[in-house]
Amino acid sequence: MFKPPAWMLFTVALLAGPARAAELEVLTAGAMKPLLQAVAGDFERQTGHRLKLQTDTAGALTRRVLAGEPFDLVIVTASGLQQLAAAGKVDGATGRSVARVGIGLAVKQGAPLPDIASVAAFKQALLAARAVALIDPAAGGSSGIYLAQLFERLGMAAEMSAKSVRVPGGLVAARLLSGEADIALQQITELHAVPGVTVVGPIPDEIQNFSVYAAGVSSASTRAAAALTFIDSLGSASTRALLPATAMLPP
Repeated sequence: MFKPPAWMLFTVALLAGPARAAELEVLTAGAMKPLLQAVAGDFERQTGHRLKLQTDTAGALTRRVLAGEPFDLVIVTASGLQQLAAAGKVDGATGRSVARVGIGLAVKQGAPLPDIASVAAFKQALLAARAVALIDPAAGGSSGIYLAQLFERLGMAAEMSAKSVRVPGGLVAARLLSGEADIALQQITELHAVPGVTVVGPIPDEIQNFSVYAAGVSSASTRAAAALTFIDSLGSASTRALLPATAMLPP
């Protein structure tokens, strides 16, 4: 059976206009939210569709979809999307890598900026900190899972366990404003989303970890054509041009 490509469905949807507008349930990892917010307005004006965004950690979203939560479009890590496709929850043919995001470090605005130019300096900055906020690995956040492994590799797991403020989800840099932590580690896009903090920069290249995020359409969606138009827009030149401003890189 002939299956029209995404670009054809995108064109048909545009010609159909607002009369065939859909409200799309979009489940997205928090690291991707700034980009989606940046493109949502233009997409909605051009197509008449509406985006209803729900954010969570990539791991939590994967578990929610596997448990049967309805959605039209999901954006999680590439490995998470493969898992959902294998389980029949996502139409694997619709999958597209959107962007990759690294881990950064932030402090409260006005606080001294720690030296993180080298692995040794980064390690010393963490050991000197009173408390360090990060996503709880048990919550399924990509950065939290990687950082727990990194602390083991750097031989500082015990020290970091004692001073870590493990956040179950959301924006960990908010713990800088509350005074619960004086350093925050998370995907750099999420650090930039918190007013009142200073993003010192990405962690050193030698220990950096990039998460590739990918989008796919629900196998059960009744609005698959509209969801495909949005996936197509995420791969457009205009969206790619926004990646640097949102601290992201092409996939």
